[in-house]
Amino acid sequence: MSTALEVRDVSKSFRGVQALSEVEIDVAEGSIVGIIGPNGAGKTTFFNVIAGALRPDTGHVKLFGKDVSGMSPHRISRLGMARTFQLMRPFGSMTVRENVVAAALSRGGNHRGAHHHAHDVIEATGMAAWADMVSDSLHTAALKRLELARVLATRPRLLLLDEVLAGLVPAERAPVVELLAHLRESEGLTLVFVEHIMQAVMQLSDSVVVFDRGRVIASGEPAEVVADPTVVEAYLGQELPGA
Repeated sequence: MSTALEVRDVSKSFRGVQALSEVEIDVAEGSIVGIIGPNGAGKTTFFNVIAGALRPDTGHVKLFGKDVSGMSPHRISRLGMARTFQLMRPFGSMTVRENVVAAALSRGGNHRGAHHHAHDVIEATGMAAWADMVSDSLHTAALKRLELARVLATRPRLLLLDEVLAGLVPAERAPVVELLAHLRESEGLTLVFVEHIMQAVMQLSDSVVVFDRGRVIASGEPAEVVADPTVVEAYLGQELPGA
C-alpha cells in the first residue's frame, strides 16, 4: 500500500513555546487515521503545518510522494489535500447548492461541470433536502454536512477533518460516521481526523496517533493505543473508549 502522507522530524515553536517536537507520522493511502490528545497537545498546529497554513521549523511533509513542506495551502490543495475547520464559514447568503458549486469551481473547470459535480456531492453527503436552503438557515448538523460537501467538491484524495463531530448529539453523529466510512469505501479517500469522541475514533480508525505536549506519545491500532498506560495517564483518564 502506498503512502499518502509522510511526516518526518517536524517541529514548530511559537515565541519559545514548543508546539510540535520531532513529529513523525505515516498515513497509508486509503486508510483512516484518528488523531487524539488533550487540549493544547499540538493537534491543530499539526494540521496547520501539513495543510500549509504554517511553515515547519524543521522536518518535512510529503503528500503522495511530493515534498510540500512550507508550500502554500492553495498549492497543497491542488495536489489533493482538503481540510474542514472547527468554525464553519460557508457563504451565509448563498444556498447549499451555490456553496458547493463555488467550491467545485475553485478547482477550475466550467460552470456546467461544476453544477454536475456539485449535484453528485450533495446527493452523496445527504444534503439534497437542504440544497436550495440558504446556508444561514441551517442547523449545526446540516452545517457540518455542508462543510464536508464543500471540501469534497474540490475532489480531494486526502481529507483532514478537524473535530467534524463537535457540537453534535449522539443521534446526529452516527450518520456522519457512516458517511465518512462510506467515503473511504466508495471513493478511496484517505482520512485523517482530529476527534474527542472516542466511540467514533474506535469505530472509524485503522490506526490512532496520540499527541501530548507537541509530541507523538503513542500510535497503532485503536485497541492497543487506548490500553497504553501512557495514553490513559495523559489523555483518557477515566473515560471509556465506548463512551
